[in-house]
Order: sequence, then C-alpha cells, then structure tokens
Amino acid sequence: MTRRPTGAPPPGSCERPDGDGSHAEATASPPVPEPPVPELAAPELTEAECRRCGTYIAGLDGRYACGVCGWVNDHSEGHRRLPRADEDPDRPRGRRRPKQLLGPPEPELVAEAGTGG
Repeated sequence: MTRRPTGAPPPGSCERPDGDGSHAEATASPPVPEPPVPELAAPELTEAECRRCGTYIAGLDGRYACGVCGWVNDHSEGHRRLPRADEDPDRPRGRRRPKQLLGPPEPELVAEAGTGG
C-alpha cells in the first residue's frame, strides 16, 4: 500500500496542483428541467365474469377483455377516467409519428433466358 504525502489532494479531488480548482462543468449552462408531469394514481386490479361466456376475468379499473371469447367492455364503463396523452409519463416528447412502412417490393421482371440473338 502506498501512502501519499499529507498535503497532497486525494485522487479524484477537484484541486489541481497548477490550477485554480475550477471545473469545466462549472462554466457549462445548467441542465434544462423537464416540465412537471402530473402524478397518476396506480390502477386498481378488478375482477368480474365475462358477460358473454361467463369466464372469470380480471381487468384494470373496471375495464375488461376476455381472452376466451374476445368480449371487451366499453372504456366508459371504467371506474376512473382514462389519462390524456400529455399525462402519460412514458410518452415520447418531441418526436413525430414513425413513417409508414412500404408494402412488399415489386417483383423484378426477369428476362427470359434463351431469347438473345
């Protein structure tokens, strides 16, 4: 184990032996704070029977979808209102919708073999 002199600054300290102790980060502009996002209450797990086939199903805040028969209740039947897009904390900011993918490429016309002259 190596001992350092008593007056020497510890490794990783902000003091430079030849400088004034300033940091490059100190001259940079402070980070821009993100706009506040309203806190959303955690959804409640609810349970019911499917209205079509009677299967026992679970949903969030009274909104259900049956995996057996495909029945889905209307979104307005839920216990709370659905959050708006600007209330979604995972919503990407400042991005546009992705471009639609093109369909399958057109098949290239293949020249018939043996028709050369």
